[in-house]
Amino acid sequence: MNDRDERHRLFLALDTIWRSVNGDDAARSSYRQLVKLSAAQWRANGSPVDEEARVLRIDLGQMEQWLVSVLDAWRSSTPSEMIEPWDWHYQAGAMGRALSDRVPLDDLAALNARYFRDLGADVSALHVHYDLAPRVGKTPVAFTDFGDRPHLVNGTWQPGEPWVFATYRVGGLDNLYELLHETGHAVHIAAIHQRPAFLDWPDNDAFTEGLGDVAALEAYEPRWQMHYLGDSVPTAMGLRARYAGVVLDIAWALFEVRMNRDPSADPNRIWGDITSRYLHITPHPELSWWAMRGQLIDSPGYMANYAIGAIIIADIRARARELHGDFTTGDSTWYAFMSDRIYRFGLARSSADVITDFLGRPISPNAILADMRRMRGAR
Repeated sequence: MNDRDERHRLFLALDTIWRSVNGDDAARSSYRQLVKLSAAQWRANGSPVDEEARVLRIDLGQMEQWLVSVLDAWRSSTPSEMIEPWDWHYQAGAMGRALSDRVPLDDLAALNARYFRDLGADVSALHVHYDLAPRVGKTPVAFTDFGDRPHLVNGTWQPGEPWVFATYRVGGLDNLYELLHETGHAVHIAAIHQRPAFLDWPDNDAFTEGLGDVAALEAYEPRWQMHYLGDSVPTAMGLRARYAGVVLDIAWALFEVRMNRDPSADPNRIWGDITSRYLHITPHPELSWWAMRGQLIDSPGYMANYAIGAIIIADIRARARELHGDFTTGDSTWYAFMSDRIYRFGLARSSADVITDFLGRPISPNAILADMRRMRGAR
């Protein structure tokens, strides 16, 4: 929204949601009581963040350091001028605004199909189905799931029918990216080739969610944009759009870690300290604007899945290039390579085994940090 005053007004209108979570930020607020309970559980049973790290064989002592290192990479690679929180998404959306006219609504599905066909993943041949039109009562949430699952019939393997659900009333690069992400999930589950007991999503939410981005993240690259849209934005603008959501999720993950470490702390001040130091966002301790993620309430600690997932997928994308070559504008052998090395296992192998075997080493944040550093002086 170009009108800054209107952005501010609508941002403050969310105060009703924030107050339902944190009241007036007093010591007896609902959220502060929740954190006291979750912190006690974490002390007694271990935190979900630690469990996620343990399952993925990440050194527990390194996890918080990784979160901080990614936030610090954003801090040092982006302009230092402070911005208001109601301007954050507007600045991050510069790429989408610049290229929105290149992606009309009627072209969404075709552009999506073209890119995956160029990667060797023909969505028609893989029996991927799409439900993208608006209708009354339809969930606004985009998601992908199995329809009919792959199976054997008289000794012959029959493909399944992945389904992608989303609702698009307009086109634009942001909606195209979401569709690319969901199709990334669809081609993943289409490639799972296991007996019924193992024919399901991998056993780790961070890995599973991140796999939707392996191919989709190329949409932020100028070469991809020029090839598929006929126009592009500067590299720095594309990378800032790529990582703005990631670093905000990581800020929430770090916020939960610190609140559960000290449940007597003021969440507004903890959030303001994190976002001002690393994201250049002007602190507003009078506003509980952190309180807009449902996961903070119904799944304390879950935000770490998004943080860890972003680190894993950057590592996998870099390793795929190292092993198989660039795929920004397509590679007809890419899908077969990824299916054989990553996608086909379902539940037959642990996510940790699949990841570390592919990488040839433990998970590392080096790839995401290197990619983010491309924002420095990039044009």
